[in-house]
Amino acid sequence: MSDELSASAQKVQDALRQFGVSCRVVELPGSTRTSAEAAEAVGCKVEQIAKSIVFRGKQSGKPILVVASGINRVDEKKLRNLVAEPVKKADADFVRRETGFVIGGVPPLGHVKPLDIFIDEDLLKHDEIWAAAGTPHAVFRLTPGDLEKVTSGKVVNISQ
Repeated sequence: MSDELSASAQKVQDALRQFGVSCRVVELPGSTRTSAEAAEAVGCKVEQIAKSIVFRGKQSGKPILVVASGINRVDEKKLRNLVAEPVKKADADFVRRETGFVIGGVPPLGHVKPLDIFIDEDLLKHDEIWAAAGTPHAVFRLTPGDLEKVTSGKVVNISQ
C-alpha cells in the first residue's frame, strides 16, 4: 500500500479533513466494489459496510443518496415516502455527473453537488463501519457518528 492516493480517493481524504474527522482513506489491491468484496478486503462483517446507492427522483430528476448497511436492500417505497416522489436507481452516467464518482466507489461525502442523504439506521448498531472512498479499490473506516457528521444525513428505517 502506497501513501499516495489516486485523485478520486484524495478528494475523499480532503473532504474528511475538512470535517475534522481523523479517518484515513486506504487503497487496496483487490476490489471493494461490492459489500461482500469490501468486507472481505478489510476483515469486517458485510453489515458493517456503508454502501452508497444513488437514486433519482422520477419527477424532479433530483439525486438522492442512501447510505445503507451492506446486507440490506433499500425499500424504494420507504424512500419514495421520504422524498415525496417515486424514485429509481440511477444509471452510471447520472451517478458520475451528480456525485463525481463511479458506481462501486461512491463515498458518503465529497460529491460535486449537494445531495439529499439518508442513512440506514442499522449502521448505527456498529462501533465502526467502512465506506467507499472514491474508487472501487478505496475505503475508509469511520464511526456511525462520523458518518452523520460528514453527511448531515437523516437516519431512517430504509431497509426492506
